Amino acid sequence: MELFQYPYMQRALVAALVIGLAAPALGIYLVQRRLTLIGDGIGHVALTGVGAGLLLNRSPVLVAVIVATLGAIAVEVVRSRGRTSGDLALALLFYGGIAGGVMLVGLSGSTSANLNAYLFGSLTTISQADLTTIVVLGAAILVAMLALRPALFAVSHDEEYARVSGLPVRTLNMLIAVTTAVTVTIAMRAVGVLLISALMVVPVAAAQQVARGFRTTMTAAMALGLFAAGSGVWVAANANTAPGASVVLMAIASFLVIALAAAGWRALRRRGTPAPAPAPEPHEVVLR
Repeated sequence: MELFQYPYMQRALVAALVIGLAAPALGIYLVQRRLTLIGDGIGHVALTGVGAGLLLNRSPVLVAVIVATLGAIAVEVVRSRGRTSGDLALALLFYGGIAGGVMLVGLSGSTSANLNAYLFGSLTTISQADLTTIVVLGAAILVAMLALRPALFAVSHDEEYARVSGLPVRTLNMLIAVTTAVTVTIAMRAVGVLLISALMVVPVAAAQQVARGFRTTMTAAMALGLFAAGSGVWVAANANTAPGASVVLMAIASFLVIALAAAGWRALRRRGTPAPAPAPEPHEVVLR
């Protein structure tokens, strides 16, 4: 715990905890909409924004926010109009985003170390300005996801029902797309664009093993995300491993433990339930 006396480790821990809360709060809607890979796709687009920022000598994070938001809006427009399947739109984001990002980073003359910091995260290099941005945007995401939970759940569960109910479906869909882009961007320095989708999805998948209601699942997912973030930073500090990878591995470990425990509990309940008594044999009727 001595390492957490240093300011850079304190900033790393706070940033990880904020992202650990915000990512599952948004991720539960993506899981509900079966868009679990959209975080990866937007992350690749954000990498293009990073490359553009380095090439233009502008803030890579700011440019990445703009580019990722435009990419998320484009995906939502394509998905809602139905001209291209969601899988194809995500594939275009994957390939185009990573190719554009690598090319622009190369043209900017940056080293591979700079690229790896965005691909896999670099928690220990987060500055005070980065931390302020993460906290402010993370709090905004949390407030939006919690305050609009009934409407966002309705849209994610059944768009037609939400539209008939009078909800602004298009606006809510755009809100989910934009907050996904912002979440990916603020998490870029913490866990990296290649790993952020796992932090959105894995805590939700783990919570679904034991929770039944939507609100309970959301609360459990946020708690698991918080645990994965805090324990991942602690493991990284003590084992000298990559913080982003440690956070994701702790989330996956939590999923495995919960899934195995839930399966064992269900097996015990089935074994402890008495078998139903056999139906009585019908009386034989003798005709005389």
